[in-house]
Amino acid sequence: MMKKGLKPILLLALIGLVLQAGSQNARIKIDIERKIGEVDKHLYGNFVEHLGRCVYGGIYEEGSTLSDDKGIRLDVLDAAKDLNVSITRYPGGNFVSNYHWKDGIGPKDQRPPRMELAWARLESNRFGTDEFVDYAKRIGTEPYFSVNMGTGTIEEAQQWVEYCNVKSGPYYAELRKKNGNAEPFNIKYWSLGNEMDGFWQMGHLNAEDYSKKAREAAKLMKLTSPDIKLIAAGSSNYRPEADPNEWNATVLHELRDVIDYLALHMYVGNTENNYYDFISTPRVLEERTRVVKGMIDREMQMANRGNRPPIYIAWDEYNIWYRARGEETMAGTRALEEHYNLEDALVITGFLNAFVRNADIVKMANMAQLVNVIAPIFTNEKGMFKQTIYYPLQLFAKNVRGTALDVHVDCETYNTDRFPIGLGESTTQQTNVPYLDVSATYNNGELILCVVNRNKDKSITTDLISQEGQFTGDVEVYEVNGPDIKSENDFGKTAVQTVNKPAIKVTMADKITYSFPPHSFTMLKGKILK
Repeated sequence: MMKKGLKPILLLALIGLVLQAGSQNARIKIDIERKIGEVDKHLYGNFVEHLGRCVYGGIYEEGSTLSDDKGIRLDVLDAAKDLNVSITRYPGGNFVSNYHWKDGIGPKDQRPPRMELAWARLESNRFGTDEFVDYAKRIGTEPYFSVNMGTGTIEEAQQWVEYCNVKSGPYYAELRKKNGNAEPFNIKYWSLGNEMDGFWQMGHLNAEDYSKKAREAAKLMKLTSPDIKLIAAGSSNYRPEADPNEWNATVLHELRDVIDYLALHMYVGNTENNYYDFISTPRVLEERTRVVKGMIDREMQMANRGNRPPIYIAWDEYNIWYRARGEETMAGTRALEEHYNLEDALVITGFLNAFVRNADIVKMANMAQLVNVIAPIFTNEKGMFKQTIYYPLQLFAKNVRGTALDVHVDCETYNTDRFPIGLGESTTQQTNVPYLDVSATYNNGELILCVVNRNKDKSITTDLISQEGQFTGDVEVYEVNGPDIKSENDFGKTAVQTVNKPAIKVTMADKITYSFPPHSFTMLKGKILK
């Protein structure tokens, strides 16, 4: 039987143990042998659509003092270059389902203006195929074209490939030469339409009919240019009345021996003004990725693809879009003009972390879009500024390469309510969401660690533990943060940007400790040597 006099001592000891346990640091355990897959450079892509002021008044503005003699906005050009965009999708989007590429070639003054039915504006066609290819070369991005699978024909798709990729001989190759481009453009990536599962799409088809049309278009396109890569339209219609998995399963089954990627789309928002719900939305993208990966694995067991690589996922539209959703902001020349804040930048970082963590299956991602329209770059007639979401994109595109690592994260968690992902989409709930959202890559001895501290109010002191090899040399620290989660950038005002913090001094250690500030994205860049 325990003596009464020992109870206070035991109680104090117990309190000490509890306090000690409660004061333990969070942990990120890094093992350079635990490899997920190679990070594809095309994870850092973007998207240019003839929508609002993305093209006209964005990348292209004839007559502006900020433009060159070709009408290209030079301030936007420089900002796009600095973003290091690896691949850019063009020309849509919903726009492409009623776009006929021949309207946008030849002498500009002879091109026909058309009613633009997707976004309710007049399309002048003064910027088209040749102009975009030239622009892509100037900013150092690879063009990725989407063909019209709505009102367009399979023959029209074939002729566009001929115009772009055949050196000489047939009519459309010679027409390209006549229009001033003697050498072919060699466009490698082509998507077979856009969001064809959506009722809002012109020429909307069911999964079976879409697959039939896409297969025949693919046949003609590949016969014209055998080395092209084809991307099928996966589901974008995550609504209660839709079954996106059924669409994806049908398209994958019918086109498994034809396509190289399945395209998925996702937009998120903070309509309820709930920070912790919103900041966890990239986890939903990750869940959808895993589901589609399972479908692809199943089809690959039965596909006859010869020596071709497996089908991959292209998240070729993703972003935050919820403010500019009303009738007045969804159409016309000022459509979809979102102004982003710090919490938006953290969500974008979460998407990028998710792409890296799924680098074995996600081989392309394209933020929608490049300028003005739900975009990292925003202009007016006098200048431009870089939105908050610009900075995480730039950090990833310039640094995150090599092999994605499967890191272990041990930190406090939280649960969300059931929240809407985007307009009209079903609600979801997340449990055990870690406050630290982490991805890591390893490339020839260099470790890149990307960490979002989702905690709105508290720093999280964290032990970074190397399981194989030691940290050595200075660890560079880059931070994207701001005064509060609603901080925005604007013309003449930069509240959120990348800041170089003091380096962490290391001399051959298997553990370093760092405190990640509240509501922040931190990139650590150092070396681990075995």
